[in-house]
Amino acid sequence: MGVTKEDVETTLTSTLKPTHLEVVDTSGGCGASFEVEIVSEQFEGKRLLERHRLVNTALAEQMKQIHALSIKKALTPAQWKPEDKAQE
Repeated sequence: MGVTKEDVETTLTSTLKPTHLEVVDTSGGCGASFEVEIVSEQFEGKRLLERHRLVNTALAEQMKQIHALSIKKALTPAQWKPEDKAQE
């Protein structure tokens, strides 16, 4: 069986302790492609490439079965502005 959305969420939650995490299975359910939006304090002081590396390293075991991982956002809590707050 392929990687599930829950597998990705569990691994990222335990490793990077995000304050916001959204994982979307874009493979149609086979677990081969995911989009990730993550906000974590562990990204503080790190450049975008370093943040992406942290995510990829956290998912190293799952990446053996994932064909595509799109990290849409990798932000610090200070950078994160949920859309509903921006509309107030």
